[in-house]
Amino acid sequence: MSQLAARLAQSTLALCRIASPIGQEGPLADHVERWALERFAREAVCRVGHSLVVGRLDDPRPTVALVGHLDTVPAHPHDGPARIEGERVFGLGASDMKGGLAVMMALAEDLPLAELPVNLALILYEREEGPYLESGLGPLFEKRPELNRVSFGIAMEPTDGVVQVGCVGTLHATLRFTGRSAHSARPWQGENAIHKAGPLLSELLARQRVEVVHSGFAFYEVMSATLANGGRARNVVPDTLELNLNYRFAPGKSLEQAQEDVRALVAGRAEVTFTDLSPSGRVCADNALYQKLLAVTGLPAASKQAWTDVARFGEWGVDAVNYGPGETAQAHQANESAPIPGLAVAYQKLAAFLGGAG
Repeated sequence: MSQLAARLAQSTLALCRIASPIGQEGPLADHVERWALERFAREAVCRVGHSLVVGRLDDPRPTVALVGHLDTVPAHPHDGPARIEGERVFGLGASDMKGGLAVMMALAEDLPLAELPVNLALILYEREEGPYLESGLGPLFEKRPELNRVSFGIAMEPTDGVVQVGCVGTLHATLRFTGRSAHSARPWQGENAIHKAGPLLSELLARQRVEVVHSGFAFYEVMSATLANGGRARNVVPDTLELNLNYRFAPGKSLEQAQEDVRALVAGRAEVTFTDLSPSGRVCADNALYQKLLAVTGLPAASKQAWTDVARFGEWGVDAVNYGPGETAQAHQANESAPIPGLAVAYQKLAAFLGGAG
C-alpha cells in the first residue's frame, strides 16, 4: 500500500469514527471546521448550520468546487466497528461518502492553491440523505449566493471511479385507494381498497424500464411502489390503501412533465398527492472544465442512474458532475466499506485535473 493510500485510509477511518447520521452532523461539522480554521484564513471559512464553504469565492480564476455531504444514513444494527482490513476501510459512510471527504480535504491541504490555474473551494453540507427541501445546501446558497458563480462542481459521491454525468430526477407520490369497509366474511357488503390497487400493481410489475438517451448518455426511467399501508384488522375488508410510488425520470424532463406521467399511469384510479419532488440533473457535456477533466485524467464518463445534488447545482446554474472513490454497491449497505486503492486514484486524478485545468 502506498504512503498516499495509507494516509487517505487513515483519514477516512477517522471520519467514519465520527458518527454523523442525518440530523446529527454537528460533531463532524465541528471537526471539519476546526480542520479548516487551522489551515485557512478565517474569512475563507463560512459555516451555516452544519454546512461549510472552505475557500474564497471572489478569486478572479474560474472556481472549481469539490462537493461532499457530511451525513450518512442511519446505522445498520449489524454494522461492525470502523476499521481497516486489508485494502478496505470499513465504516458507515466509507463509500457514501467519507472517503470522498478525505480526498477533498487532502487535496486542499496539499496543493499549492495560489498557483493553480483554477480557484479551489470545498462545499461540505448536512442533510443530503433526506427530503429535497431539507438539504443543507439551500441555506448555504442563501447565505453565500456567489456560489452560483462556481464554474464547475464535482460531487464526490461514490461512482466506482468513473465520471458520472447528470442524474435522474426523482419524485414520490402517495396513491390513496378508497373502498368501503365490511366484515371479511361478507366482503360483498364492502369494497376492498387493497384489491382495487391490484390492476395498477400488475401494470407496475409488467412495466419495463424506459431508456432515454440524453446528450449521448443512456438513462432509465422507472416507477416502483416502495411502501404500502392499508387495513385495520385481519377480519375487516379495508376501506383505504396508500402506496408510495417512486418515479425516476431522465434529464430533460421537467418536474411538471414527470407529475403528468404519474397521473397518466394512475388514470383516476386513486387520489394522487406528491410528497417530494427533486429535479433531474443537466448533462454538462459542453462545459470546458468537464471536457478538460476527461482529457487530463483519461477517466471514462457514464450516466448517473440515481439522484444527486448535481441536479440542485444545475437549478442554480452551476454545471457539475459526479466523481468519487466510493463504490456505488456499498452505499447504504450494512458493514459498508470503501477500497483504499481507489482513494489514492481519485486523489491523483483530481490533483492532475486541478493542476492543469486552466
